[in-house]
Amino acid sequence: MQTVRHSEQTLKTALISKNPALVSQYEKLDAGERRLMNQAFQPNSDLFGPITVHSRSDWITSHPEDPQDFEQFFSDPYRKTPSPEKCSIYIQCIGSLGNTRAISEEYIKWLQGYCEAFFYGLTVKLLAPVPVSATRCSFRVNDSTQNLQIHAGHILKFLKKKKPGDAFCIVGVTMIDLYPRDSWNFVFGQASLTDGVGIFSFARYGSDFYSSRYEGRVKKPQKVSSSDYSVFDNYYIPEVTSVLLLRSCKTLTHEIGHIFGLRHCQWLACLMQGSNHLEEADRRPLNLCPICLRKLQCAIGFNIVERYKALVRWIDGASADTPRVTPKHSREDDVNLPKPVEAFKEWKEWIIKCLAVLRKEEPSNRSN
Repeated sequence: MQTVRHSEQTLKTALISKNPALVSQYEKLDAGERRLMNQAFQPNSDLFGPITVHSRSDWITSHPEDPQDFEQFFSDPYRKTPSPEKCSIYIQCIGSLGNTRAISEEYIKWLQGYCEAFFYGLTVKLLAPVPVSATRCSFRVNDSTQNLQIHAGHILKFLKKKKPGDAFCIVGVTMIDLYPRDSWNFVFGQASLTDGVGIFSFARYGSDFYSSRYEGRVKKPQKVSSSDYSVFDNYYIPEVTSVLLLRSCKTLTHEIGHIFGLRHCQWLACLMQGSNHLEEADRRPLNLCPICLRKLQCAIGFNIVERYKALVRWIDGASADTPRVTPKHSREDDVNLPKPVEAFKEWKEWIIKCLAVLRKEEPSNRSN
């Protein structure tokens, strides 16, 4: 295992910059926020540690990229920033996320609530779910997994046409595996930063992904507008578990982070690190490092304490409609659906530590 460790001065410059205007901007932040962000270059910080590389197949080794510090992010002329007219994140579900309609509806609401806390200050809206056939995308059976896949690029074109006028971005989520072109095996997600659209699949995060086989069901790749989409009827959906929800939240916020202009993080252990495989994605934390946190705060303008409190409320809160009954569906839909958040326990404990740093010397702000 290799540790990627930068000097204190390198991390301080990446966070604050040597540009006097950006230094002044940093100094105007709340004292607690600066105290937390300064943990980035504290050698013994127990909140923000270095990146660890476990194998040559890890992203940072196999995909060399130039690091992006705060000044580069701030000065990027192509970066998209929400405006009062375009301040909503839209989520479009493609196919089912759960094996009943009630579970699918709850799952997408959990993702909505998490995104609203993570991108605190923006509104996250849900579009009505659509079947795969509505996208008119190509699809195929993957030669390696013998599982169904839909064409990511075609989904992006569909989403671009559906993007509402007040949208900062629109992202599609699906439990069906994705491929970007015929020569590629698969892709977890794909996005167009200029168009503000993205599509992300949670299929490979399910524990039974490789047990669902479709060999012989699709003879050759099906092209747009001439395909029979009945193969997706009753398509296998993995069990919604705490780990699956955590992985989904992690992927969704990472990829939407890219739409904000955050590149892959190479400074500290961070949600915005790249990942080549599931093991690496699982090692990646749910939190943003201070450098990436400052980037996102610059783009949205949130108060960090209020954002962290919103994330804790999401973890602690029950599903908004639990217990729920969905009419006109089978009895299996009439179930209690508590939000499975067991896998988020360490994340909550980490946030509480951050809140303690933020509130130091500010006793009047200790209540929730």
